[in-house]
Amino acid sequence: TIEASFQISQFVITATAGAGGTISPAGQVLVNSGANQTFTVSANAGFVIDNVIVDGTSGGAINAYTFTNVTQTHTISATFKTAQFAIAATAGAGGTINPSGQVTVSYGANQNFTIAAETGFGIENVVVDGVSQGAIPSYTFTNVTQGHTLSATFKALQFAINATAGPNGTITPQGAVNLGYGGAQTFTITPNSDYQVDQVFVDGVSVGAVTSYTFSNVTGSHVID
Repeated sequence: TIEASFQISQFVITATAGAGGTISPAGQVLVNSGANQTFTVSANAGFVIDNVIVDGTSGGAINAYTFTNVTQTHTISATFKTAQFAIAATAGAGGTINPSGQVTVSYGANQNFTIAAETGFGIENVVVDGVSQGAIPSYTFTNVTQGHTLSATFKALQFAINATAGPNGTITPQGAVNLGYGGAQTFTITPNSDYQVDQVFVDGVSVGAVTSYTFSNVTGSHVID
C-alpha cells in the first residue's frame, strides 16, 4: 500500500507599525492560499496615520487594508505622525492679532496670541470658540487637542471733554463733549451782559480771560471751566 497526505499551502504576510500606532494583526501572519486577510491600522492618542505601504507601494493614510485571494507572500507597514490642529485667528479693522491666519499647532502643545490695537483704537472684544473673553491683550490655548477659533474686534477711541461755566456766562458747547482720537474741538466762552470773562481753566491750569479755546489732536480726556 502507498498513502499520500496533503496540506493547504500557506503564505506569510509581514505586518509592521512604526511609533505612534498599531497594526492588527502584527508580525508574521500565516494566510491560507486563496484566503483573504484584513489588517486594521490605528493611531495612538496624539498621532494620526501618515502612510500605509503595501508591497512597497504607498496606500495613503488608510485605516484598513485587505489582501484578497492570497497566493504569495506580502508585506504591509504603517507609519504615523504627530496630530496637528488649526487655530483660525482673525482681527477686525483697527488692530492686529499675532500670529494670524491658520496657525498649525501640534497635539498637546500651547499657543499664545497677542492682540494689539492700532493708534487711535482700543481692543473691544476677543472671542474664543464663540465665547467672549473681553478686551484682553493676549490669549493662550493650552494642551491643544482640537481645532479652535480666535477673533478680535477693535473700536475707535473716544475721549470726553467736560465743559462747565460759572454764573453770569456760558461756554459752548457745554457738558461732556466726546471726541475721537486726534480730533479737535473749539469752545466759545461768552459772558452775560455787564459781565466779562474772569478766568478759563484747562485741566486745572489758568489760560487767562480768553473767549475761546481749542483742543487739538486730542489723545486724552480734558476739563475746561
